[in-house]
Amino acid sequence: MIEGHGDDLYKYPGIKMNFSSNIYNGTDLSALQDFLCSRMEVMRSYPEPSAASLEQMIASDCGISPDEVLVTSGAVDAIYLIAQTFRQMGSCRIMQPTFREYEDACRVFGFNEREDGDLCWLCNPNNPTGHVLPVNEVLALADKHRLLVVDQSYEDYTLARLLAPADAVRRDNIILLHSMTKRYAVPGLRLGYVTASAPVISRLREQYRPWAINALSLEAGKWLVERGAVAIPDLKAYLTETKRLMLGLNAIEGIDTLETQTNFFLCSIRHTTASELKEYLAHEHGILIRDASNFTGLTPHHFRIATQSPQENDALVASIRNYKLHELNEWH
Repeated sequence: MIEGHGDDLYKYPGIKMNFSSNIYNGTDLSALQDFLCSRMEVMRSYPEPSAASLEQMIASDCGISPDEVLVTSGAVDAIYLIAQTFRQMGSCRIMQPTFREYEDACRVFGFNEREDGDLCWLCNPNNPTGHVLPVNEVLALADKHRLLVVDQSYEDYTLARLLAPADAVRRDNIILLHSMTKRYAVPGLRLGYVTASAPVISRLREQYRPWAINALSLEAGKWLVERGAVAIPDLKAYLTETKRLMLGLNAIEGIDTLETQTNFFLCSIRHTTASELKEYLAHEHGILIRDASNFTGLTPHHFRIATQSPQENDALVASIRNYKLHELNEWH
């Protein structure tokens, strides 16, 4: 279950700076909010059973057919739908460490995890590492499995080249997951979509629950796609700030960061645990980080950071430095 994964802001009242969620926090959503306020009457009627109007807009934007798009209630909804639809495959491979919901969904629908599993899950860019697998290696991975699911939820948070929907739909064994939640920085709306060949989308529709997308989310999705909304005004500058933040953290004795191609990255802390650091930052400084110890393959010393504003990033570095100095004084 999703319990234990960020963003767990709701558990920590008084947080001033949130580094726990990978979603960009600087987006101006006022125009979307005004639009939704003007569309409140849609609550009086049932929404479209399958969000067909939004699927047509996405298909046009991607240069593919509406039969090759399925809108879901966020990427997690798609993950469980895929596991349910292809449960007869029985075996899966999960490229770890990664988002826990692939593992949970496969367990719910009776999959056995194996290196040569029929259904392979790849998060690309990967959460929590920020690593991006090159397109040629993604295609090579597809050649080894009956079905490859590539979760590209963070595709708008990297400059690296990724598999395009128009390329994926030409193959009958690749499914791409896309997150409108992350693209437009609207996690509360729960919007995502799947792109794949028409036969694969048809199979998914057989298990699809009607009215999965509520009326307001549907209106928001169409408004965002129509306007070509951009959550991150200058991605290159944002990723440059990520590198600066990493340098600041690496300068602290006992803190190590791992290379990334996105706005978020893994860190490790020596001599104490990520959980202890998280509690200290939350309660003493109003700063929230992501304890990454519950990712398969990681340790109690791992935590994840998502870049915020330069001022917030400096505050995080200073707070962790204070924590390490306090820890050092206690040893002496």
